[in-house]
Amino acid sequence: MFTKLTEQLKANPRTIVFTEGTDPRIQEAADKLTNAGILNVILLGEKNEVEKAAQEGGFKIDKCQILNPETYEEMEPMVEEMVKLRKGKMTPEQVRDALSKGNYFGTMLVKMGKADCLLGGATYSTADTVRPALQLIKTKPGNKIVSSCFIMVKGDEKLAMGDCAINIDPTEDDLAEIAIESAKTAKIFGIDPKVAMLSYSTLGSGKGESVTKMANATAKVREMAPDIAIDGEIQFDAAVSPVVAQVKCQGSPVAGQANTFIFPDINSGNIGYKIAARLGGYEAIGPVLQGLNAPINDLSRGCNADEVYKMALVTAALS
Repeated sequence: MFTKLTEQLKANPRTIVFTEGTDPRIQEAADKLTNAGILNVILLGEKNEVEKAAQEGGFKIDKCQILNPETYEEMEPMVEEMVKLRKGKMTPEQVRDALSKGNYFGTMLVKMGKADCLLGGATYSTADTVRPALQLIKTKPGNKIVSSCFIMVKGDEKLAMGDCAINIDPTEDDLAEIAIESAKTAKIFGIDPKVAMLSYSTLGSGKGESVTKMANATAKVREMAPDIAIDGEIQFDAAVSPVVAQVKCQGSPVAGQANTFIFPDINSGNIGYKIAARLGGYEAIGPVLQGLNAPINDLSRGCNADEVYKMALVTAALS
């Protein structure tokens, strides 16, 4: 997967902004991305501190652009634009204070076309990455929420799982949007999406509030996006095992061959993708944030440099 992404990005380089420019994991990934000619990289931070960190870590970042919010020459136009975007919710002084922080400054670089995408979260929380994106980049037309999807990779096999990181207890409408956006994300990474709306019930075999929620969400996806192959509510074994599918839901367009899994809430989603990663041997790429007007993605604070590098490729591929 990553070999193909690398080739595509080299042919049409994008510019990515990293909000934590002194972090050694970020710098190692930036070294690899820029010196291989894959991406243009903006590192945020005070220039001397960023360069000192690179020297100490042995990283070559001379091809990276280093921007410091404190000395940014185009700060006033950025302040004016952000004041307009916040529509009276923040004064110019409050905006300047926010823009002194890498998460807001980096997001505005994307908003103003100075970068194509952003990757943060090596030291910021998910909320600190998502909040500026919601306030400034905002959701795409037709989208009401931001959601997430993990791409699970094992050899040549790829799966998509959502929403495992953002929406705690999504409604039927939220789940329909999550399913549609996850199918789009799956396609970007070479998965022909067959979407399973997961539950402890298969097509009415069980009863309960979450069962009804998943069944109704499935119906809404069929109405909103009839081209998506989807079934639900469906148990995981029926979704992935052709033998079980023959017993529980014969004739389903998805059962027994699902590759895109939508969980009823963040509990099941977060547990599910981590079981797949830890016990199933899949590499979890993500979370890929969905529904925004521009690619903004979040790193795990426990990530390593290789994960930063791969997430940078994924983020740029979405732009």
